[in-house]
Amino acid sequence: MTEMADRAGTTPGAAGLRAAVGAYWAAADARDWEAFAATLSADVVYDLPQTRERVLGRDKYVRFNREYPGDWRVRVERIVADEDGRQAAARTCFTVAGGEIPAVHFFTFDAAGRITEVTDFWPEPYEPPTGREHLVERY
Repeated sequence: MTEMADRAGTTPGAAGLRAAVGAYWAAADARDWEAFAATLSADVVYDLPQTRERVLGRDKYVRFNREYPGDWRVRVERIVADEDGRQAAARTCFTVAGGEIPAVHFFTFDAAGRITEVTDFWPEPYEPPTGREHLVERY
């Protein structure tokens, strides 16, 4: 999954982006952090508007997810992507502590099909859990 552009350097198109987002969520749900990292560019930016947090870089973002508290599962409900091969969105449902939480995620990609930006939207604003201050910037 590290190279999705064809030999001419064109972008992967909508189907390639949907596959990339699917691989991203499958790796996250399986806690396969090596596969998860392979979907990301080195300088990925992750934004959480509800908590006003930003994570900069692949290593911190992988660690952010690896250390996320609790036992959660994710089910992808829908993935849409543009034909230009640069943006995608996903609707998911997370199972946490016996309840379900819907979310919407927006992705931007580089020419090789790696994720350069992720923005997550959750149903309600909330204060972030303690213990991840070393990985995030607040804004």
